[in-house]
Amino acid sequence: MVAEPEAPLRPRELAGALGPGVVAGAADDDPSGIATYSIAGAQFGLGLLWTACLTWPLMAAVQNMCARVGMVTGRGLIGNLRERFPRPLLIAFVGMLFVANTINVGADLAAMADAAETFSSINSHLWVIAFGAGIAWATVHFRYHQIASVLKWLAVVLFAYVVAGIQLRPDWHRVALAALVPAMPKSREAWATLVAILGTTISPYLFFWQASQEVEEERSAGKQTVEERQGATPRDILKRKFDVGVGTFFSNLVMFFVILTCALTLNAHGATHIGTTRQAADALRPIAGNMAAVLYSVGILGVGLLAIPTLTGSAAYALAEMFGWKEGLDHHLRDAPAFYGVVIVSTAAGVGMDFLNLQPVRTLYWSAVLNGLLAPFLLVGVLVVARDRRLMVGQPSSSLSWWAVLVTTVLMAVAGVGMFVL
Repeated sequence: MVAEPEAPLRPRELAGALGPGVVAGAADDDPSGIATYSIAGAQFGLGLLWTACLTWPLMAAVQNMCARVGMVTGRGLIGNLRERFPRPLLIAFVGMLFVANTINVGADLAAMADAAETFSSINSHLWVIAFGAGIAWATVHFRYHQIASVLKWLAVVLFAYVVAGIQLRPDWHRVALAALVPAMPKSREAWATLVAILGTTISPYLFFWQASQEVEEERSAGKQTVEERQGATPRDILKRKFDVGVGTFFSNLVMFFVILTCALTLNAHGATHIGTTRQAADALRPIAGNMAAVLYSVGILGVGLLAIPTLTGSAAYALAEMFGWKEGLDHHLRDAPAFYGVVIVSTAAGVGMDFLNLQPVRTLYWSAVLNGLLAPFLLVGVLVVARDRRLMVGQPSSSLSWWAVLVTTVLMAVAGVGMFVL
């Protein structure tokens, strides 16, 4: 008997499917991403605009694979990687993830504080403490469904960058050529910026976050054991593909307009080096108008509030799975002290970084470069897990998906080599 094909997804189902993929996509445009895209536009004009088109399918393929791993195995990435890789190697990698995420948190907080200082007379150091304490408290205090709902709505603030780019009324024919015709980097600095763009778009912390949020979604539906969470229907997988596709498209649309805005304003007027988000906003004001500067600053605040729980949370999930701690944003602090301890320590260390007086934009940029260098190694592990029929309980990733992620891995590795060699 031939099974009847499933009915196509209805609009209400599609709307209801939006969740972890949209949050991961929006979190990808964290202050590190905005800073990296701003530097790309300011230093190289439209020369790297094509990366916004290239990275969308690559990012979607990676996030879909990580989502599938979480959905069908009922465990996060580390829980699966432990089955195939030596424990010391994974401990070293998780340690590097924690350090990279904490640096990112510190730079994100500094960028947010700089943006907040533009709207007030309050010193940025005080804003860093306020933001850090507030975000850590909210992450510990609220439960998963509450945090997920807030993060989805915070994603709306990213439209500020699209508005800022459109109001400049660019030459769209010239923009289309730059977006669709790749121009290879011609200097070591350009190669480093390409690595940073790949690293902040296809970020290791998002791999962990995506897989872990699939587990959280199952837990919130009442499936508390790994056995209960194993397996996923074709319809559920299709809905998540839609969710991830929307989230990654939205992420890259914002990337496109940040590069475009900074290319048409900062680069066109010789403002190619920016050290803080406030400098970027101040440089935009006389060129593109007060509205563009305000939108830039508001966007930094919004994406920081969205990204920092994602950064600290992804490290907490990875460490908890590595050492067998109780994990999850649905637990209270008293039930999962080690898990929330990672969140608190990472945020506190990020706050402390602000008093080292580092330049937030450059720190964000180099944290993106670090992510770009780490990502290919983690992607190899994801590829191994995704094709393991035992771990994937008979639902491994498709050959098309596997090859797309393999291509992504190779491209990121080549960019990293190019940064040091060419």
